[in-house]
Amino acid sequence: MSEVKSFLRDLDDAVLRGSAESRIRALWHTTDLLIAGRYSDDEIWTFGEVIGRLADEIEVAARAQLAKRLARFGNAPINIIHKLAFDDSIDVAGPVLRESERLDAKTLAANARTKSQPHLLAISKRKSLEETVTDVLVTRGNRDVVNSVANNNGARFSGFGFLHMIKRAEGDSILAEQLGLRKDIPRHLFQQLIAKASDDVKKRLERERPEMVDQIQTSVADVAGELQSKFGPVSRSYFVAKRIVATQHQQGNLNENSISGYARSHKFEEVTIGLSLLCSLPGDVIERAMVDRNREMLLVLTKALDFSWATTMSLLFLGAKDHRITAKDLKDLESEFSRLNVETSRSVLQFYRSRKNAGDSNLRVQPSLH
Repeated sequence: MSEVKSFLRDLDDAVLRGSAESRIRALWHTTDLLIAGRYSDDEIWTFGEVIGRLADEIEVAARAQLAKRLARFGNAPINIIHKLAFDDSIDVAGPVLRESERLDAKTLAANARTKSQPHLLAISKRKSLEETVTDVLVTRGNRDVVNSVANNNGARFSGFGFLHMIKRAEGDSILAEQLGLRKDIPRHLFQQLIAKASDDVKKRLERERPEMVDQIQTSVADVAGELQSKFGPVSRSYFVAKRIVATQHQQGNLNENSISGYARSHKFEEVTIGLSLLCSLPGDVIERAMVDRNREMLLVLTKALDFSWATTMSLLFLGAKDHRITAKDLKDLESEFSRLNVETSRSVLQFYRSRKNAGDSNLRVQPSLH
C-alpha cells in the first residue's frame, strides 16, 4: 500500500512539472495500472486524486476517452467518477452518467437538478433508476428526457412522478402510450391516463393492455352494484348522520379518532361523510373507494390524512365484503400502506381535488377517486 502511494506521489510531482504530452502519457499509464491491479479502497481513492489532477490538465477529448474507460469499471475511484459526471461537457459526463454503477441515487439526483438537459437524458438511459432520481427527471427534464425515462423499464416512479408524467402526457400521444404500457403503473393512475388520452391512444392501449381496461370496466359495474345492494338508496338516517358529522367538522372536532370510532362501530355513513369532509371530495367517491375490491385508493386517502395503520385497518374491514379480509391480504395491504409516502399521497389527493373543481365527470363514475 505504501509503495503504491509513494509511486503515485512521485508520478504526480513529475507530471505536474512536465509537458502536456507527458501528462497524457502519465494519465493512461496510471489508468492502466488502476484497471489491471487489485487495490484497497484507500489506494483506489489515491489513484482517483492523481487521475483527477491529470484530468484537469488535459483537453475535453482526452477526458471523454477517460470517461469511457472508467464508466464500466466497477472499482473506478468514486472521486474521479463524480468529477467526470459533473463535467460541463456531455461528451465527458455522458458515458459515466449512463453506465457507471459508482454513482448513487443522491449524486444522480443532484446532477439532474443542476446540469444540462443532455446530462438528464444520459441519466434517463441508465439500467436502473430510483424514485428520487426519476422525480427530478420528470419535473425538470424536457420532452426527450421524459419520454426516455418513461420508456426505461428499469426506472421506478413514485406516485408524484406518475402524476406529473400524466399531466405532461396531455397532448403528447407518444408519452401517453409509453406510460400506459408500463407494467408498474397503478390501476387508478392508468384510469386517469386513459380518461385523458386521445381516441387513438385509447384504442392502442385497449388493444395492448386489455386486462387493465377490462378490470376498470368490471370494477365500475361491480362497485355501483355493491353500493346499491349493500346500502340502498339514500335514507333519512343518512341526512341525520350528515348533519351530526358536519356539525362536528365545523366545530373542529372531526379527526382520526372520530373516524376510527365510527369505523369500529360499523357506522358506514358517518365514515364516508367524515372522510368526504376531511378530503374535500364527493361522498360517492369516498363510498366507492371504501368498497372497491382494489383498496389502493383508500390507502392513499388515509395516508394523505396521516392516519395510523390501526385506523386504516378499521376502514378496510368496514368496506370489505362481510367485513372479512384474509390474513395474507391484510399483510399485503399493510406492506403497501407502509410504502406510501404522506407527501406523495397528498399530491395525489390534491390532483383529484383539482379534477373535481374543474368539473371532471370521471371523478363521479370511477371507483378509485376519479
